[in-house]
Amino acid sequence: MTAQAIAKRVRISARKARLAVDLIRGERVPRAIAYLTHSPNKSASLVLKVLKSALANAAYQDESADVDNYRVTVAYVNEGTTMKRFRPRAMGRAGAIRKRTSHITVEVGE
Repeated sequence: MTAQAIAKRVRISARKARLAVDLIRGERVPRAIAYLTHSPNKSASLVLKVLKSALANAAYQDESADVDNYRVTVAYVNEGTTMKRFRPRAMGRAGAIRKRTSHITVEVGE
């Protein structure tokens, strides 16, 4: 029995979000939650929300299951769309700013 949750267009770069996802991949759920709550990164709080959503999905699908025995089976981050903005620079030029987004996927199972 597996359940997954996906957060799309999250305003953090995929490279930064992968740091938090690499911490929890393959871990048991209570330990993964402990890792993410004590991590100082912004990406950890975003991944924690997706993990809790996946747990809620698992509890909804199978009400008799004990979600404390679950494990993070699949966790990955893909790049989302990039918002392009421009800032004025010297001598009439414009400097590009890329505001990156990402799609975070977490799957839990027994």
